[in-house]
Amino acid sequence: MSHPAAAVADQRRVLSSVRRSITHKFSIGTHEGYLTVGLFEDGRPGEIFIKMSKEGSTLSGLIQGFCRAFSLALQFGLSPQEAVERFRGMRFEPSGTTNNPEIPEATSILDYVARYIELHFVSVDADSTAA
Repeated sequence: MSHPAAAVADQRRVLSSVRRSITHKFSIGTHEGYLTVGLFEDGRPGEIFIKMSKEGSTLSGLIQGFCRAFSLALQFGLSPQEAVERFRGMRFEPSGTTNNPEIPEATSILDYVARYIELHFVSVDADSTAA
């Protein structure tokens, strides 16, 4: 049984081989990382990558799995707003203060990413997609 708000496309929308992206350096507590958001031609996010400073850690591996799943969900039609609703507020370490004045506290890396996506890609006016 399908939920109407969770409708996704039957086909995957693939990003072009050359695409615009935004890379954002962040820190949560003592953990540093880089969030890269690959953009479709219309400016909507179509993929994300997170590179953590502690490469090879379990956390880094789990984050890479999350990025792949999140990217595929966007490519199959999950809206940025729906993604934000599902990941904002998730709680696990690392958590705490950040270096971003727009997001002073984060309850996890996924919470931080969701809130960043919300700030930069979800608008009250559905016509605008700004970075």
